[in-house]
Amino acid sequence: MDKPSRAKMYRDYLAEEGFTPKVDDDGDVFFKYEGKNYVIIIEDDEQFFRVCFPNFWSIESEKERQKVQEAALYASAKTKVAKVFPVQDDTWAVIELFCDPPESFSGVFRRSLGALQAGVNNFMEKMHED
Repeated sequence: MDKPSRAKMYRDYLAEEGFTPKVDDDGDVFFKYEGKNYVIIIEDDEQFFRVCFPNFWSIESEKERQKVQEAALYASAKTKVAKVFPVQDDTWAVIELFCDPPESFSGVFRRSLGALQAGVNNFMEKMHED
């Protein structure tokens, strides 16, 4: 299944589930969930499925970057399938899975969003510790 076909599959699924997805010029699928922006980034590997919650925490200083890195490691270790990491001066959370066939993503999509939120919550918990 090529990238445009997968983008259409994701867009159609999200629309059926009540989301309002949009496909950008790169073929990635953007949607909102609970008022926040998410993106399904489509790679050449047709079995690879990635949902991202980008730019949810800005990094304002090098001291804060250290704390972000520690909180990201904590959240990634504590949360199933979620990865949290700095990207330049922001912080992203992602879920990355192999889905074979690609259509099987739909069976784990809601759980993946839940895991993504759990990863962010674990990150936030660590960031707010004194």
